[in-house]
Amino acid sequence: MGKQINNTFTWVIKNLSTLPGLEVRSEIFVVGGCKWRLIAYPEVNDADGYLSLSVYLSFPDCCESLPSGWKRHAKFSLTIVNQLSEGLSQVQETQAWFDENAPGWGFPPMLNLKDVSDKYGGFLVNDEVMVAVAVDVIEVVGSLDAPEMSESMDIKGFKVLPSQVKSVNRLFESHPDIASKFSIKNQSLKTAYMNVLLCLAETLHQSPMEISEDDLSDAKTTLAYMKSVGFKLDWLEKKLDELFEKKKEEADKIRMQNIEEELKDLRQKCSSLEALLKKEKTGVLAAKAPFLFFNNVNDDDLKWILRAVFYFDKFASSSSRVFDKL
Repeated sequence: MGKQINNTFTWVIKNLSTLPGLEVRSEIFVVGGCKWRLIAYPEVNDADGYLSLSVYLSFPDCCESLPSGWKRHAKFSLTIVNQLSEGLSQVQETQAWFDENAPGWGFPPMLNLKDVSDKYGGFLVNDEVMVAVAVDVIEVVGSLDAPEMSESMDIKGFKVLPSQVKSVNRLFESHPDIASKFSIKNQSLKTAYMNVLLCLAETLHQSPMEISEDDLSDAKTTLAYMKSVGFKLDWLEKKLDELFEKKKEEADKIRMQNIEEELKDLRQKCSSLEALLKKEKTGVLAAKAPFLFFNNVNDDDLKWILRAVFYFDKFASSSSRVFDKL
């Protein structure tokens, strides 16, 4: 994620702890009619386990179509922003010729994250590092890559793009004291903070269905940090609390629906088991039926029954022999 004001571009590298060994590229931005991008290399030093960060200013791959012999002479500065104390930001600057053989220049490594990893260090906030680059194009050999970006406008001491003027004006109209305690003077940092604030406000004006739990968690951390540097954001804090409450209500509703579905399934299973049990009982009772009669007969009656069965069987056998002789 990056934001540009005039010749300054601010880039936020997210999820830094997951990136060691990878090349990370910013989006393309335009300064002096030339296209640029930042490239960062987070690397782990196996000897001491520290994470270092190298940052380069480079021409993007899309500029391969430039005419043979193209050159760009530029003065630039790269800043690893300390988000808690402006004075502790790490700044490197130089000037160089960019061409086909040397399309990128930078400082390896700019910063050792032994200090960055300290949660009180100010360089790494919410697993994010902020990099700012300021570019002054001194000389161009060959055609320009792109038209110049629109000039910025000053709103209450903040340099913003024309496309941001309406949003920033609305912020100050609705909340006149929003930056009354914001004391940072560096214009690049002020621009970066305003961009973060606009993104935060945009995020928190999403509906509960659109915003995720992770987004809310990130917004909470960002909001706390923005308040710590002097922004008065009680209204956004209230909006955040409302979103958390609505997300909780949604989660409770979904959980109740899941419980109802599980209960419905259990009732169906219980109904099937009851039917099976009833069938089994019927079978068992049917098998016991011939014996139930004798269970209710006393000994004397049983003797008479057995005698009757004996004589009936004897009579049946005699009758059978008589009929056989006939």
